Amino acid sequence: MGFRCGIVGLPNVGKSTLFNALTETQAAQAANYPFCTIEPNVGQVGVPDPRLDKLAGIAGSAKVIETQLGFVDIAGLVRGASKGEGLGNQFLANIREVDAIIHVLRCFEDDDIQHVDNRVDPTLDAETVETELLLADLESLEKRVPAAAKRATGGDKEAKITANILGQALDLLREGKPARLTKPNDEEEARIFRQAQLLTAKPVLYVCNVEEESAASGNAHSARVFEKAKAEGAEAVVVSAAIEAELIGMDMEERLEFLKEIGLEETGLARVIRAGYELLDLITFFTVGPKEARAWTVHKGARAPEAAGEIHSDMERGFIRAETIAYDDYVSLGGENAAKEAGKLRQEGKDYVVQDGDVLHFKFNV
Repeated sequence: MGFRCGIVGLPNVGKSTLFNALTETQAAQAANYPFCTIEPNVGQVGVPDPRLDKLAGIAGSAKVIETQLGFVDIAGLVRGASKGEGLGNQFLANIREVDAIIHVLRCFEDDDIQHVDNRVDPTLDAETVETELLLADLESLEKRVPAAAKRATGGDKEAKITANILGQALDLLREGKPARLTKPNDEEEARIFRQAQLLTAKPVLYVCNVEEESAASGNAHSARVFEKAKAEGAEAVVVSAAIEAELIGMDMEERLEFLKEIGLEETGLARVIRAGYELLDLITFFTVGPKEARAWTVHKGARAPEAAGEIHSDMERGFIRAETIAYDDYVSLGGENAAKEAGKLRQEGKDYVVQDGDVLHFKFNV
């Protein structure tokens, strides 16, 4: 399944440059003026995972297929977006369609690149965007909650649940807090809350775009962003979009050598993916055979039939069992046959909770 992240931020903070680098394309027209990106650019990238290559080597797989990660480069936001200023309405509509928000913040000084407010202050930039998302949610719920409460007085059970859970979110928004702090009491409340598609309910990853010299350890600007993220229970990473752009076109050996020279162990893409997985509670499982070794993504806590459904809906509908080998056992023993002989291949049923790194083979009948 992968996941779909919307790259947002004020104009000229490096969103399109980062998008180009992450997707290794020049699909987004990066330029030094606001609203360069009007229609959202969408890119799919393979999620690098060294475990997949290891499994493919052991199994002699002819093909290696990574799980996919979607990036959406969304137009820059300005104050008043919640009231339609700039490209506000389009911005808000596009952001509702993503699973998580990658909030790019300018954490570098450069007199040649215009800032929309003629200053470099990433925490104020973050507050500008957050305020617009909060105001849009506030306007939405101030209409929806009273309407649900009115229906509830007529005996509508779902309306009563809606009024309760969205009422909690409305109270938080009125206090200037994001809707993601709402705590549903049960799955029904959680379902209704998800369906509300509130902008401030989406998990946020702050990406601190720093100059090349600060790519390894960050700078004073990024340090403040990390403090903000910690206080909010959010995630933050340091990336130099300029460095990521330089990596485009290099083969793996050249990349590793270049990164080593500047004191980095991995690309910005790898850091964003790892933080994104943690943010969304995602795990990876594998299917391995002579034809292909493939990585798949599910939410942490997913049961075996749900994982089977990521491959094909028929496999979930007709699920019988999952033949399961832990990654470490597969690697240390040297493959499926050896794991089976050692008693490390398990037969798991419908209630099995998939673990990160599981090598799975599904039995099904439709």
